[in-house]
Amino acid sequence: MHLRISSNDGVPIYQQIVNQVKYLVACGRLAPGEEVPPIRVLAERLLVNPNTVARAYLELEREGIVLKRHGSGTYISDAGSPLARKERLKILAERADALLTEAHHLDIGLDDLIDLLKQRQKHLNQAKHE
Repeated sequence: MHLRISSNDGVPIYQQIVNQVKYLVACGRLAPGEEVPPIRVLAERLLVNPNTVARAYLELEREGIVLKRHGSGTYISDAGSPLARKERLKILAERADALLTEAHHLDIGLDDLIDLLKQRQKHLNQAKHE
């Protein structure tokens, strides 16, 4: 599990951990049943206080993303993230907002933008089958 923490972006470190784990689960990089690093190990890797990682894991457990197995470790929920689809849509919504803003600045209407997306999808599908 590879996480990047920034002390300069204004988001609390524990929340950065939570957000990144959710993203990794949502995109399938962390699979159901997969063990996440122990608190102390992740804290050492990220150079943060173990209490910070413990707080992130507690938040993830409350949201059903991970579950603790006493004496065994912390694992991605067997059901996967109940938020996986929601998180994926959130990621795409942010990108869609950026695309719509850019299109507006370039004076490209929604119909033209939709046509462009359809063309790009067709192109990607063709390239995938070659």
